[in-house]
Amino acid sequence: MAFATRHFVRAASSAAATAAAKKLIIKHVTVIGGGLMGAGIAQVAAASGHTVVLVDQSDEILKKSTKGIEESLKRVTKKKFADKPEAGAEFIEKTLKNLTTSTDAAAVVHSTDLVIEAIVENMEVKNELFKRLDKFAPEHTIFASNTSSLQITTMANSTTRQDRFGGLHFFNPVPMMKLVEVIKTPMTSQKTFESLMDFSKAVGKSPVSCKDTPGFIVNRLLVPYMMEAVRLFERGDASKEDIDVAMKLGAGYPMGPFELLDYVGLDTSKYIIDGWHSLEPNNPLFAPSPLLNKLVAEKKLGKKTGEGFYKYK
Repeated sequence: MAFATRHFVRAASSAAATAAAKKLIIKHVTVIGGGLMGAGIAQVAAASGHTVVLVDQSDEILKKSTKGIEESLKRVTKKKFADKPEAGAEFIEKTLKNLTTSTDAAAVVHSTDLVIEAIVENMEVKNELFKRLDKFAPEHTIFASNTSSLQITTMANSTTRQDRFGGLHFFNPVPMMKLVEVIKTPMTSQKTFESLMDFSKAVGKSPVSCKDTPGFIVNRLLVPYMMEAVRLFERGDASKEDIDVAMKLGAGYPMGPFELLDYVGLDTSKYIIDGWHSLEPNNPLFAPSPLLNKLVAEKKLGKKTGEGFYKYK
């Protein structure tokens, strides 16, 4: 009986080892989208030893992205290698060697392990991208979206690799923010999920897991909080200045809700809440705000336009 038990344990261990061996170790990464988020993801992936291709529509955009990555790396090295400038220079050189750019996504995904999408928050555009790349990427390649508010399951259904599809929601600015939300849809395989968790750790982040629910964890809590602050102000219960001070001093938040709305962009916040409202029209947490709608219609979108809830010089 003891022999049988030992044999069973060895067999179980062997099976576990075989399953672990089959788990994809991500080495080659393709990032679609050279904006702030895409460039940040490309930077942390390249800095952690991954081979990265950053893709966007034009060489002009990619040159701007690469320049931004170089400037970001210099800021990182000033802190990380304060007393070792030679090591800092070597770190920047190694990171940039791991990074190339391309304007042809279909041509570069043929040898990639992971495709991360960080383009415009538009479901149709994302679905079209994934549907096209699905035809060119190898069978083992995992697809992931960096969306902060759209349903991952819908994107996965635009491909034939629903089991190799998940969410990787990084936070801005990517090189500084430690969190990544790893989103598992009902179809995402355990192997894919574990590979995405391992990749998140490999790029120096702390991953948390969440099902494919609107807003995942952070935005599901953060956006209704900001919207409730707007409603408080709309009702005349408190001024926006006092609400911001209260949340900074009373809750220890680095920014008040109106400061944060202006920082995120009022159009972005409106887009998220409108999308959730269409999914759950009876949920009071997702009710639109007349004041937010008015400011967006007036193109007062926050810091990026010089005025939102506050004015900026």
